[in-house]
Amino acid sequence: MKRTWMRCLVGLLSFGGVTWSQAQTNGGTEKAVAALEQQWLQSQKTNNPDLVAPLLADKFIGTGADGTISDKAQLLASAKASKYESMEYEDVKVTVFGDTAIATGASRAKGTDDLGKPMASHVRWTDTWVKMPNGKWQCVASHVSPITI
Repeated sequence: MKRTWMRCLVGLLSFGGVTWSQAQTNGGTEKAVAALEQQWLQSQKTNNPDLVAPLLADKFIGTGADGTISDKAQLLASAKASKYESMEYEDVKVTVFGDTAIATGASRAKGTDDLGKPMASHVRWTDTWVKMPNGKWQCVASHVSPITI
């Protein structure tokens, strides 16, 4: 009886250690991806698309608030032509699923768009991040929807 109880205790402690280790890893990943989102925000605030370029996968696909689709090169060209007077993120959350992370949030922006027209937007966004074979996290897809209230 004593041995069986000890095995159960050792098993529970081992399981608890694995669960705690996974929670630590996911917590670290959530923080790492959230930091990448902050780098993206900084690229917009400083009108510097070079800060976001390494965060985007070569096969990145973006869906804009108007339904347009863009690849990495198109997104970077648009970012270079856009000028933000202000840009703030709200309610950023990251959820990890193994080597994939989903980041969601909202943003408020003012400035001029890539066509030079005045812009004021309030959008909700979803970014899909994947841990690449080299160990770096990159955004593979982004979707933006306008918030109309």
